[in-house]
Amino acid sequence: MRITSSSYYNNIYAENNKLNKQLFDVNKQISSGMKIQYAHEDPGVFIDTLRLDDEITTLGQVKSSAQSAYKISTQTDTTVGELVKTLESMKVKMVNAANAAHSDSSMQAIAKELRGLQNHLLTLANTSIGGQYLFSGTATSVKPIGADGTYQGNDQDLEAFLGSGIKQKYNISGSQLFLGDESKINRTISANMPQMSLNDLYPDIMEDPGVSRDASQETYISSSSTIRDLMGDNDADSTNDAARQSYFYVQGTKSDGESFKSKITLNMDDTMDDLMQEIADLYGDNQVNVSLNAHGQIEITDKKTGSSKLDFHMVGAVDFSGGAAANITDIDALHAGSTDFETAAVTTPGLYVKEFTKSGLDTPASVLNTIEGVNYDRTNFEQEGAKLLSNISQIDKTTNSYATPTSKLVDVAGVSSLNTQQLIIEGVDITGTAFTAQIDLATAGSTFSLDGGTTNFSIFNTDSTLRSAVDADEMTYQQLLDVVNMAMSGNLPATNTAADYDAAITTANTQSSTTLDYAGKMVFEDKLNTVTGASLSIYDAASDDYSTTTGNILTFNANSAITIRDPKTDFFTQIEAIIRSVEEGKTRSDGSDTSDPRNLGIQNSIQMMDDLSDHVSRLQTEVGSYSQVLQASSDRTAMLIISTKTLQSDIIDTDVAEATLRMQQLSLNYQAMLSSISKVSQLSLVNYL
Repeated sequence: MRITSSSYYNNIYAENNKLNKQLFDVNKQISSGMKIQYAHEDPGVFIDTLRLDDEITTLGQVKSSAQSAYKISTQTDTTVGELVKTLESMKVKMVNAANAAHSDSSMQAIAKELRGLQNHLLTLANTSIGGQYLFSGTATSVKPIGADGTYQGNDQDLEAFLGSGIKQKYNISGSQLFLGDESKINRTISANMPQMSLNDLYPDIMEDPGVSRDASQETYISSSSTIRDLMGDNDADSTNDAARQSYFYVQGTKSDGESFKSKITLNMDDTMDDLMQEIADLYGDNQVNVSLNAHGQIEITDKKTGSSKLDFHMVGAVDFSGGAAANITDIDALHAGSTDFETAAVTTPGLYVKEFTKSGLDTPASVLNTIEGVNYDRTNFEQEGAKLLSNISQIDKTTNSYATPTSKLVDVAGVSSLNTQQLIIEGVDITGTAFTAQIDLATAGSTFSLDGGTTNFSIFNTDSTLRSAVDADEMTYQQLLDVVNMAMSGNLPATNTAADYDAAITTANTQSSTTLDYAGKMVFEDKLNTVTGASLSIYDAASDDYSTTTGNILTFNANSAITIRDPKTDFFTQIEAIIRSVEEGKTRSDGSDTSDPRNLGIQNSIQMMDDLSDHVSRLQTEVGSYSQVLQASSDRTAMLIISTKTLQSDIIDTDVAEATLRMQQLSLNYQAMLSSISKVSQLSLVNYL
């Protein structure tokens, strides 16, 4: 093979360029500190570097998110802790109010201190950081608690991004804190009329009608007391006790939401234990505990935790004349009875009615019974300015959540189906006109009529493609609210058509509104008057009928047992009730006090305060765990960032010592090549002769 000068110089040029490039690359690596600067230099290194860059960016976002959330979480933890301390301070003052003898001025001083702590609770509830309210859910710009104590935020969670598909809640919403549920609490309700032994109060009353009440003999009914002690007797020697009977008419709701009615029959020599066992049996086999408190009031505790549906109402009757006036099927037949034992037993021996609950509620015009304790749900809503307020929450039987306008009536009703059931709406509308409306629920289409009119207006469903009368079990609260609002504003459909039905609703909404509040209670508001002259009552058409054991289909406003404990929390409403018991100086509930018959009393309020403290303490523990998770996530992310940067450095960064050694080697090679070229270039043909 012949090597020409051209080939020789081409080889020299190629080797020179190769070594120059290698020297340039090594020098660039040393000066830049990176193995490559462009993808074409090494695609594998470039791809790995981009991937690690993305991971570092993501980890930085995670760290920033965790640190930001940690600030909110720790501030929330601190604020909730202050709530717990304030509640504990309030409890100390409540115990003091209950255990010590206080003058009225002393009690009012305690009440004022409690009011101050209540204001502090309100301030804590509206705590903000960086312009964001802590307890408004995701509506961080909305003040959580209004001046009236109602919650104005939402129930959504704030979440921190902690990685791909990983989120961490870091807030406690006001809905959870101030309106949350405690699934481990057993609902407890109580009659509010103290019961004393009538035979101790009125000894030998028949032998000497002029005998005065002996206050020194006052004793509260106990579990061993007889029905004669509870109901009294007009026989001083009790000879007719075995023959005479007392009747107790009970209405209520079981823990599963099923309603019931029943008549209990007992002899005069039976005991209160017998009565309480009969009541317990009505709620189902071993479903409730029934007991008497120290003031002879019946208390019922649901054995099922987390249920808020338990309810109770009872009235007793005995006919001292020996007749059957107390044994009735229509509760209104008791309206002629006396609630004064001394009057019934002495002055006019005959029917005596025993009240167990009183609430100071007015009754609609159609209810003739003047004995308050007889009426259960046939009561008028409470007026408050332009509003009429109900006192019974509508609660879903399955979820134990408050009903909303979209909830179906049947999901709350105390019966399995609403077919053939009737509701009565009675009152005075905003123009001052008395009315009675009847809602007939039917699977063939539900209707309503006014004042016994011949026109039955269809309650149309909301399906825009098929406007027909709604089936009973498909009817929602919004449809009921629309009917109530039309009746209360005096706006009825011109004809029984969907178009006129919608037009009547629209007109009614300009004059009044009927809604469900946050606690599932119905609220009517008169938009034309600052103080409404309207009245409203909604009840089951068969409410007074005790010929059946089926309870009321729905209850909106009732003279029912007061609530002592409940899984549902209504923080500021409960705080208000607690303080009011101190302001009014009531150590126990007493329905005979007409100023505020449903007041819990200080003793029951202490139990309520305990439940509120436990609820808030549990949430403090919860938010504390969020802070720990966020702190751990931030620390872990910082370590991962260091680790990832180290790995990235191994891939992309230049090993200066290695690169320097390689540059020295390349320099020697280059010098050797130049030396060889120099020597070879000096050779001629003479050197080979």
